[in-house]
Amino acid sequence: MAIDETRLNAFMGNFVHDIGAVMHAATIVVGDQLGLYKALAEGPSTAEALARRTETDPRYLREWLSAQAASGYVEYDPKGELFSLTEEQAFALAEEGSPAFVPGAFQIAVAQFKIIPKMVQAMRTGLGIGWHEHDVALFHGTERFFRPGYAANLVSQWIPALEGIEPLLKRGARVADVGCGHGASTLLMAQAYPESSFVGFDYHAPSIERARETARKAGVDDEKRLRFEVASAKDFPGEDYDLVAVFDCLHDMGDPVGAAAHVRRTLKPQGTWMIVEPFANDRLEDNINPVGRVFYSASSFICTPASRSQEVGLCLGAQAGEARLRDVVSQGGFSHFRRASETPFNLIFEARP
Repeated sequence: MAIDETRLNAFMGNFVHDIGAVMHAATIVVGDQLGLYKALAEGPSTAEALARRTETDPRYLREWLSAQAASGYVEYDPKGELFSLTEEQAFALAEEGSPAFVPGAFQIAVAQFKIIPKMVQAMRTGLGIGWHEHDVALFHGTERFFRPGYAANLVSQWIPALEGIEPLLKRGARVADVGCGHGASTLLMAQAYPESSFVGFDYHAPSIERARETARKAGVDDEKRLRFEVASAKDFPGEDYDLVAVFDCLHDMGDPVGAAAHVRRTLKPQGTWMIVEPFANDRLEDNINPVGRVFYSASSFICTPASRSQEVGLCLGAQAGEARLRDVVSQGGFSHFRRASETPFNLIFEARP
């Protein structure tokens, strides 16, 4: 075997970077749960002083801080042995509502490791793994990962990009949010458009209960304006909706064509279906990039097994791309389909009968 030493060294460099990221992921989850980033955002501190403020063990904390510094997540000043966060690090690690908040993504990553035994069997047998079979860290991490992007874009950019929808929502419209999870997207819309009524649907009962509790804490517990119900994408109740929305979940469905057909039946004749999906190009070779790497990896353990666990099991995957999504929507009975907006992480489509 002829080994090209230059190419081998380049690969090993990638390996060192990747294993460091893998090992580091769990430390981010722990730091987030203990409130260490939020505490450090208050100002520079020694490990000992930060340990007292956060009621943690100083020796463990110094090792944790050292890992953060080595990873570029924390700054270190050797003169005073002070650790600190830059404004940018604090924005991404300590401000829960910021559009750059990242700890939720690492909760998802850690949850993937917990499903490895089931995933090994699934890949051997071809059987699926339902969303409900995952560790609860996945549910919480998914909400915390996607919510900042929704908060930054949903009301300010995505809804205005839909033809005629924003004025309708301001006057008063009926909206269904299908596959709502913990209800972050539903609540954001309800808060922005108080004249409209919203209902969030999800097949996962614990997520619906969490959504109801979040709405109560937010003070939006008027069931005439906002409610959450357990239902799947192919049987959620209601009709004459002005807007049906699905956020980052159409590709997870076993029968997205059947879901599309049901959405069409529930819409008003001039109603709109808003579809938010992970950003993807149509061809694999155009998705071989850092964003594609994240989504293909998540799709291998979460999205594709979820679809395979349901009837039909179409397995669109998180990198389905516009062409495949257009085909699904068209088969569901929609004649109008266009890309309304996009971000580096999302594609936003508008579909109408």
